[in-house]
Amino acid sequence: MTAELTAQVCVVGGGPAGLALAVELAKRSVSVVVLEQSGHFNRSFRGESVSPDSVWLLDRLGLLDRLDGTYEQMHHMEIIDSGSTVLSVDFSDFPYPHPYPVELPQPALLSALADVGREHPGFTLRQSATAVGLLRERGDSGPVTGVRARTPDGELVVRAALTVAADGRFSKVREMSGLPYEKQPLDRDVIWLRLPIPQEWDSNTYRIRIRGGEHGLFIPTHPDSVRVGLNIPKGGLKDLRAKGLGALHERLDRLAPELSATVRKEVKSWSDTSMLDIFTTVVPNWSMPGLILMGDAAHTLTPILGQGVNHAIIDAVTLAPLVEEAMAQNTTAALVRAGETFQRTREEAVRLSRALQLRQERLFALDGRLGGLARRSLYRVVDRNRTLQQKVLARAYFQVQEPGTTVARRVTREPARPS
Repeated sequence: MTAELTAQVCVVGGGPAGLALAVELAKRSVSVVVLEQSGHFNRSFRGESVSPDSVWLLDRLGLLDRLDGTYEQMHHMEIIDSGSTVLSVDFSDFPYPHPYPVELPQPALLSALADVGREHPGFTLRQSATAVGLLRERGDSGPVTGVRARTPDGELVVRAALTVAADGRFSKVREMSGLPYEKQPLDRDVIWLRLPIPQEWDSNTYRIRIRGGEHGLFIPTHPDSVRVGLNIPKGGLKDLRAKGLGALHERLDRLAPELSATVRKEVKSWSDTSMLDIFTTVVPNWSMPGLILMGDAAHTLTPILGQGVNHAIIDAVTLAPLVEEAMAQNTTAALVRAGETFQRTREEAVRLSRALQLRQERLFALDGRLGGLARRSLYRVVDRNRTLQQKVLARAYFQVQEPGTTVARRVTREPARPS
């Protein structure tokens, strides 16, 4: 049995990009159907880092108060290389309305976005709905006119003037559209695991540890844990597993001995970890008649500096008014212009973030005596020069906010400790 829905916009993907866009469209009285293949909002080991710009946008969208108590505010970032601190950042030094990144579990963010969306009559969220095909005029050559989805109750057809692909780094809609793209693998992958935060660590500091060619990211996660990302060579998971869990434990010993006992207690099998394939995706054209790509579907980024959620939310608030204006004109040409304008508006910021991430990746990968010395020297130069430090980090964290004297309240919570 086939069910049908009709809306002005069909958004495929109920992550931060898709739901933020849908909420912004519903607020503008644009009817929208969101198709999300998962039946719940669980996003384990996925983007929880929200950059200061996105915190500012969430505040402007009226979501930050709803999320109070569900996130950790980051006050500092430190890089320790071969046992010495080479870079220390205090985010309160940045003169922006919201200078602090936050660590916000995706279930809390997505639930809040969905709740706001349901307050508007033009918003429909269908979970457990997997897009399996695009509706097209004139076979495969005409404009996209909607989506076919598979649900537990049978096929669902959503007819829409505009379909938006917000279905992430492995976008099925991008594949089905035939829009060309280039996947650029990096030289490493990342093993993720989650551990209780050590007693001696505060829960408001990003920690990066480097030793030779090995590095780890240690990200406090609400309410009382730390996400750990350890680099491995591209495609190196099989070799690492062949060495046994002891090799993983020993790598963490070298980078963060504070976690040595905990990792042995908590990580008893490889199922207690997950692996993230690190790559970027460059898509020359983000749109075609009836379809626009956004978020990771349009521009996959790496985990460095938590840019995925940030660009997803900025995409949403950029695209929504363009779609509203195009819908008011009610022509295919207007929707095509909206997609083109969206890409022109966002492409340079994405390019800058990608370039900054790739530079950091190369720095992390430097090995040997001379490579390590060069990396430590560069970080120390940035550490000593406050103006340079702010200039470098502003490219990652402050692309939207304007400098000002109004600074967000600094929130410090005593982290709950495991019993």
